[in-house]
Amino acid sequence: MKVASTLVFITIGASAVSAFGLNHGIKSAIKTSKKGGIPMVQPIDLQGNRMNTMALADAAGDALELRGGSTAAAAKGGGLDIGLMLYFLFWYVGNYYYNITNKMALTAAGGKTGFPMTISTLQLGVGMIYAIFMWLAPDARAKPTVTKEDIIKMLPVAFCFMGAHSASVFAMGAGAVSFAQIVKASEPAFAAVLAQFVYKKPVSKAKWLCLPVVIGGVILASVKELDFAVSALISACIANLFAAVKGNENKKLMETPGVKDRMGSVGNQFALTTILGFLMAIPVMLIQEGSRMGEFIKIAQTTPAVWMNLVASGLWFYGYNELATMTLKKTGAVTQSVANTAKRVIVIVGVAVVLGESLDPIKLLGCSIGIGGVLLYSIIDGLVAKK
Repeated sequence: MKVASTLVFITIGASAVSAFGLNHGIKSAIKTSKKGGIPMVQPIDLQGNRMNTMALADAAGDALELRGGSTAAAAKGGGLDIGLMLYFLFWYVGNYYYNITNKMALTAAGGKTGFPMTISTLQLGVGMIYAIFMWLAPDARAKPTVTKEDIIKMLPVAFCFMGAHSASVFAMGAGAVSFAQIVKASEPAFAAVLAQFVYKKPVSKAKWLCLPVVIGGVILASVKELDFAVSALISACIANLFAAVKGNENKKLMETPGVKDRMGSVGNQFALTTILGFLMAIPVMLIQEGSRMGEFIKIAQTTPAVWMNLVASGLWFYGYNELATMTLKKTGAVTQSVANTAKRVIVIVGVAVVLGESLDPIKLLGCSIGIGGVLLYSIIDGLVAKK
């Protein structure tokens, strides 16, 4: 568990902002929870005020206090894996805060007509700074020993990672975060089609029968979406496509003899993917929004909500993704499915409440059906096999 390293994480982000010439007021963007000493990079609203979103953070602090008293009990035979519980909790907290800070940065930078590609690229840049620091800091993380050939083999994974992240940011900038999350929950439909027809890995009939439920739920959730935008729908679908390809390409990469050993750890794998993704995102950013870069810099200099939430979202994005990878590595397929489903529900409802997004009953029903279909898709083969 790398909770302590989050302190370094925040310091690096603050240093990067200072170098950009925006160091005034950085202290107001960083808050340390009194419970457990967990550093929390807080969302900032358009008026520069810290948003009241500390419910999950307080729960995380309570969990750290619980750990102190429960680890000994587990050691005596209680069987409760407190470490794994904390992995799940901080994964959820990070994802929750990422979605809020990301949306606030997009809104402050102009919303639908703003700078989604610039923001998504700089978020990866924040992660890159952290990854490099962790390799350089004493006793932090062993450097990978990958070869030039390994890096070349990682390029498809990194490109799809960058594409999925950027398209997701576009979707959240174009519409409601909750709507983008609902559409992104339909990723298994894209994964199934790719696995069946591109990667020649047949998908069971039971799984195929689950897909109409997933797609139907997404359609139902979209019917009365107040902040519906075709661009948000298309961007979220593109993100799903990139994510599905990334999953298959990553599996191929990790099955290559020696690659896993040379990377050394899950953390190194994600760090390398982030660095390569950032480098690939730069030319896309310059093509897409390079002519308006002066406008973005001016907005960032005069609007604290842009750069504060940009740094915060970059930190949260890197942190929760690394934690998610570590969490899923320690659990089975069914646990992963349930965890991912629970995460979607928490983010959709929690973020909608904080940002004042629509929670129409029809939207909630469609969300429930779609996410329930995703869960069923994930575990259906096991259920059928048992019968």
